[in-house]
Amino acid sequence: MSGAEVLDFGRDAIWITVLVAAGPMIVGLVVGLVVSLLQTLTQIQEQTLVFVPKILAIFFAILLFLPIMGGLLGGFTNTIFERIAAF
Repeated sequence: MSGAEVLDFGRDAIWITVLVAAGPMIVGLVVGLVVSLLQTLTQIQEQTLVFVPKILAIFFAILLFLPIMGGLLGGFTNTIFERIAAF
């Protein structure tokens, strides 16, 4: 296995990690922004208020995106096994 193939594995692994994490992270960002905006508008300065909606939103986002994330990780795993078998 050459150095270029190892770099391809690493690049693909980082890209799959970004794709898998993007959905829940974007949902958490949007919910945090909305809650912070509501806190600013109502002048409620409770620090722990943002955590419960954000945790619930991320949990439901993971449930929603789980088939997509599983498909990406499964496809990447199959690709790795095919490359190992070809080696």
